[in-house]
Amino acid sequence: MLLIWKKPSPSFALFWRPFRVYWAGTLPARIGEWADFIVLNWAVLQLSRSPLDLGVLHACRLLPIFLFSWLGGVLADRLPRRHVLAASLLGMAASTLAIAWLLHEAFSFVWLLAAVLVRSVFMAVETAARNAYIAHLVPSAALSSAISLHTAALHIGKIAGPAAAGWWLASMDGIPLLVVYSAMLVVAALAVSFLKEGGPHQPAARSAGSDKGEAIRYIKGTPLIQALLALSIIPMMFGFAYSAITPLLVEALSEGGAGDFALLLSVSSVGALLGTIWLSFRPVEAVGKWLIVSLLAFSLSLLLWIVSFEHKWLCLAAMALAGLTGQLYRTLCRLAVQLTVPDRLRGRIMSIALMDRGFIPLGTLLLTAVAEYAGVKTAGYAMGGLCLLCVLIFWRRKELWNISTGGRTWND
Repeated sequence: MLLIWKKPSPSFALFWRPFRVYWAGTLPARIGEWADFIVLNWAVLQLSRSPLDLGVLHACRLLPIFLFSWLGGVLADRLPRRHVLAASLLGMAASTLAIAWLLHEAFSFVWLLAAVLVRSVFMAVETAARNAYIAHLVPSAALSSAISLHTAALHIGKIAGPAAAGWWLASMDGIPLLVVYSAMLVVAALAVSFLKEGGPHQPAARSAGSDKGEAIRYIKGTPLIQALLALSIIPMMFGFAYSAITPLLVEALSEGGAGDFALLLSVSSVGALLGTIWLSFRPVEAVGKWLIVSLLAFSLSLLLWIVSFEHKWLCLAAMALAGLTGQLYRTLCRLAVQLTVPDRLRGRIMSIALMDRGFIPLGTLLLTAVAEYAGVKTAGYAMGGLCLLCVLIFWRRKELWNISTGGRTWND
């Protein structure tokens, strides 16, 4: 039987060589990132046996999201983005080696926290630069595919990294895995360094005002961006707190155990991965329309999940649907911001949008307080209901519905 190879469509991100090189170089680093997460957490538990120390470790990982994402956005707007991205990857590689050395030499926990904090600063800069840089590797018609494949790499890493780390830690010390992760980061930096953007890009010229002032003035004067940032933060704050309140629901509503909790989160991750794969092969042109529809579907999926919690198969189906629609919403929200902001401000505006995951702990705190005083099921309804309220507030904003990739070739 004769097999005929059909060349991918230009709307598929891997059609474009710059993105192929970028994706192939960074995918191993995404897997290594989650393997590192497991190794580091396990090492701290073995060293201190203190849940509080583990909490401090996570604070050192997450705090730079708020403190230094803005710096990454400014650097991405003022310097060549691939240089900022490559430099931050190399900084992550060097600090990962330092963490491995500190663990091997059994230095004090304070020094380990300092190394993790330094690496998290580089990670905050890398995240902002990476999200601003992707827009210059493909045309606008392939941007939804590029963002989806980039997100798919994160989910692949989230699945493969912990599995690899668990297999390794079963019989060997975890420190060599940190060295391997560092090498993966160097490879990713080299891949980015030798790339040339697929479309025209010039670093933004310095404005008369401050970096922050220019971005804030743009946000204040652009209602569409205000709406998109609200859509980035509010549903993330409440809707994506579901992973934190899932164990409460499992215990209170279905009398399940840790296995049921793990199963629900796994089903959610599979749904999210399917969503990113679907978007990578079926680029969306009417971005604004699908953004609103996907957020509506996510809100209803969460409510269905709560209603059906005592019915195992329906509950699992609702959880998978929530993972899928939630990922569609997140990806399309990123894409809408990319398509709307001018290139000179993309790094700074994206750095603000990327702070959304930092609001999840706040939403978790509020919802767990509701669960404490009004019951777990009430907290679940509040979670889905607040997301649905956000949809209703922005439903009639025509400028949101009109966001589209149509008629544009490269992001200028």
